[in-house]
Amino acid sequence: MSQAWKAYYDEHRMTAEEAVALVKSGDRVINSHLGGAPLPIIDAMIQNYKAYENVEISCMLTSDGIPFAEEQYKDHFHMNPWFVSGNSAKALAAGYGDLTPSHFSEIPDLLRTSMKPDVSLIQVSPPDEHGYVSLGISTDYMIVAARLSRTVIAEVNAQCPRVFGDAVMHVTEIDAFVESDRPITPAPVTKITDVERAIGGYCAELIVDGSCMQMGIGAIPDAVLGFLDGKKDLGIHSEIIGDGVKHLCELGVINGSRKEIDTGKVVCTSYYGTEALYKMVNDNPMFELRAVDYTNDPRIICKNSNVVSINSCVEVDLTGQVCSEAIGARQISGIGGQVDFVRGAKMSPGGKSIIACYATAKGGTISKIVPTLKPGTPVTTSRTDVDYVITEFGIAQMRGKSLRERAKALIAIAHPDFRDELRSEYKRVYGWGL
Repeated sequence: MSQAWKAYYDEHRMTAEEAVALVKSGDRVINSHLGGAPLPIIDAMIQNYKAYENVEISCMLTSDGIPFAEEQYKDHFHMNPWFVSGNSAKALAAGYGDLTPSHFSEIPDLLRTSMKPDVSLIQVSPPDEHGYVSLGISTDYMIVAARLSRTVIAEVNAQCPRVFGDAVMHVTEIDAFVESDRPITPAPVTKITDVERAIGGYCAELIVDGSCMQMGIGAIPDAVLGFLDGKKDLGIHSEIIGDGVKHLCELGVINGSRKEIDTGKVVCTSYYGTEALYKMVNDNPMFELRAVDYTNDPRIICKNSNVVSINSCVEVDLTGQVCSEAIGARQISGIGGQVDFVRGAKMSPGGKSIIACYATAKGGTISKIVPTLKPGTPVTTSRTDVDYVITEFGIAQMRGKSLRERAKALIAIAHPDFRDELRSEYKRVYGWGL
């Protein structure tokens, strides 16, 4: 075992309190997200908040919110994420936080150009015998940010898995090591009801043997996966995966054998699940984490045939425009990788993109299929990109359909309680009867 890297590691090992002293006022700090968030380092920065002024924090999706976004710290930390959730959404709504909208695939380029980082906060595995650590849960934008930053602070978690792909760094690329031994933050347990099963069943109808799938995490993706036991030779090229894929990998249903690129590999940019998922991917060459400008690049996605992407939304209007990130002008989420995969699937030979959503919201009191989007509502996926829309009431195909045909198809999968109203509103708004 080489002693040089060990000497470097020992010299740069420190407490979380010592490590966060490397963050300076005015810095732009890039934070790993979901299970990859280095919680002891974040906690130490919060404890030390009075030492900072105007420290900008950027990240993607957070699980339970992040302390930087609390109002009491607004004079010290400024949230400017690429995806809002939890308390970062509240910070934006209250005016002391911001959002930089971006396709997930483009964030590494933003880091190289307009949002150059000063500090990166990451979580890694312990070093191997050669001095390499792994960003075992989330590499996405963090591998790029870390290599661009002046300062890299790493939580070295003894329970962080070691994974393959674009997730490896040498200890000499890191400036501070904060050791820990804690369970990785698990994803919430999903509850699958008859509604999710109905949606999942319709989605599964569009997945043929040999399909290469992209789906996120949550009840609907898990419901879809529950219908795929009888399929053959499925592949995964995705943004994030959770526990739902574990069963199908163990059965051999997911084997990637028909993928034209990364054949035999499960490729994604983040893991977010339970300890069982993290144990499965640990030191497993079937699983590769890749940077998000690879996984989410439509030009890469379409190199596999029969790509099926499944994403969710807030609402769909009767022309097929999709909003997946806001309620009116109020931002509640982000663009993420939806458009990346919608376009990649569209370019894939035999590909299909699916927007899967519940027919109603707020206990069935409002329809998620609406005549028009509210004023100020951002269009996440344009009507010319949308392919299939699925609710618990069926499948509506948009591609190649006229405006009138689209409206009829969408009303047919709306909740029955809202169909007459939608027909009436369509005639009032657009001047055409259906």
